Formats: sequence, C-alpha cells, structure tokens
Amino acid sequence: MSLLARTPLSALDVVPLRAGGSTADALREALDYGKELDGLGFQRIWLAEHHNLAGVASSATAVLVGQMAAATRNLRVGAGGIMLPNHAPLVVAENFGTLETLFPGRIDLGLGRAPGADGETMRALRRSPADGNSFPDQVAEIQMLLGPDMPGQRVRAVPGVGTRVPLWILGSGSFGAALAAERGMPFAFAAHIAPQALHEAAALYRARFQPSLALARPYLMVCLPLVAAESDEEAQFLATTMFQRSLALVRGEGLSMLPPVADMGARWSRSEEQAVRNMLGAAVVGGPETVAKELERVLAATGADELMFSSNFYHAADRLRSSRIVAELRFDAVLDSAEAEVW
Repeated sequence: MSLLARTPLSALDVVPLRAGGSTADALREALDYGKELDGLGFQRIWLAEHHNLAGVASSATAVLVGQMAAATRNLRVGAGGIMLPNHAPLVVAENFGTLETLFPGRIDLGLGRAPGADGETMRALRRSPADGNSFPDQVAEIQMLLGPDMPGQRVRAVPGVGTRVPLWILGSGSFGAALAAERGMPFAFAAHIAPQALHEAAALYRARFQPSLALARPYLMVCLPLVAAESDEEAQFLATTMFQRSLALVRGEGLSMLPPVADMGARWSRSEEQAVRNMLGAAVVGGPETVAKELERVLAATGADELMFSSNFYHAADRLRSSRIVAELRFDAVLDSAEAEVW
C-alpha cells in the first residue's frame, strides 16, 4: 500500500497577515481554512503561539482553538503549541479542560518550551530564559491536572480534571524527542523550523520510547512547509511568498506575507538565499506529481505516522487549493491501493 494512502494529513496555522491586509482578514481566513480542511477529511488543525510578531495573529491560542472548534465539525483542533513556560500550568489545564468539555474528543494540547518571542517580549510575559529548564516538570504538572482526581489532591483544574486531553510534545531537536520518548507521549517534530535535525530526532524518539497508559507505541508527526499547485512552475512562483517571509525572518523584519514574484534574485544576497534554503530544507513544492513523490519520499525516510503542513500563501484561495490538491493525492493513493488489493 502507498505510504501516503495510510497517513493522516493535518495542518498548522500561525494565522499570518497579508501585507495590506487586516488582522480581521487573517482570523476570518484561518476559520475558512479550518472549514475547508474539515470537509477534505484532514485529521487536525493546530494553532501556534507567537507574541509581538508583526504579521502573525496567533497569540491568543486557546481563544483561537475554541473558535476553530466551533466552526468545524469533525476536525481535531489543538495548540501547536502552547509555549508552556509562558503560562501557569493550572491556567493551561483549565483552558483546555474547558475546551475539551465543550468539544469532547476533538481537542489536542501540544506543548513546547520555546518562548515564541524575543527577550523584551519574554519579560512582558513575566518569564526569563531559564524558565525553559523547568519544562519537564511543567509537563508533568499538566498531566496531573488533566488526569483523574487523586485522593488528597489539593489543586484541581475545574474544568480539566479527568478530561485527559491528549498531550503532545513539540520539538525541533533531541530535547523534545527524548522527553516525549521518556514520557510515552506523541511527538510532533518541527521540520518547518529545523529540517536538518529531523532524522536524528525521529530515530532518537523511536529508540528511547517507553510505552505509557496514553500511548503503547511511538507516534511521530512531522510538520513540513507545503506549496502545492497545478504545476511545478506555478508552485515555484507561489513559493516566493514563503521565501520572502523566511527572508524577513532571517533579517529580523516583519513577517507579513508579500505577493509572489517572478524572480527572487534581486531580493536576497547569496548568503541570505542559502540561509533561507537551509531553513526550508524540508519544503515540498510542486505540482501534484512532484508533491506525491516528495511526500512518499519523506514518509519512507522518516517513518512518520502523520504529516502536518505549514502553508504560507499570499492569496487565501491558493492555500485552499493547495490543501485540496494534497487531499486528492491521498484519496487517489487510497483508491489505487484498494484496486491493487482487489487484483
């Protein structure tokens, strides 16, 4: 059977703003995106947490998760993720316990230890760089608060206690992989951030995995940048929005999405181009045939149990079309596999 045929597909949304667009536009387009994915049979959509980033509207993550869950019917909705050192674990447990109570069986809680912000913003969040060192303890506290009510337990998340919201560890290197393996938790690797570390982290996670009550075997989800279009040429053109956004990140500029351009040559230096291409080393860009081959290659190389896509397009309609293309590719792979089994 085709690897793509048996692999669930999901999406990550940081709710990016278009240059010249409004925050209201970005939020509305995020909800439209979730509705489209729901109809296409995607597994889940996650909303990220970022603060004080020009061009990014995913700061109030739990609020966005609730709105997305209300706008969809079958899609799992979650945080990808809550940057746990920014928050009191009790408040996180109450927020996601409330969401799980309102939308039973549809809420995920991905946990990360990065600040999602610069130093000044970290201070505004009342945290310090050293706060990430307590991340394993904070994860354990969240597990306790969302688990069953224990005799003598003095602090409870209400709502939250007993909801057992599925918890994920997010990571871009060996730390998250090792923690997820040690705790027997599913692991979401950010190949859209650190593609060079993907294979080492995946291997470490599987090698050290310890079964738990939540998970009997390793479960790895890999997040990739994706630009799918009707042809390779069109996809390469549309991908220049993603290139320009990554270039802005390299330069420390605002991250509002810019229109695609015919040629990136005059927009970056040789070193900047190399930095962007390294950052996007796991990106899948192309027409249907190219995308299908690349996704099969990624699945074979990583053994991923699920794929998640981070997609940045200037026009919302192009992002919806990209999602439809990859959903159709998976559907075709399922049909092809079924026909092969019959014959």
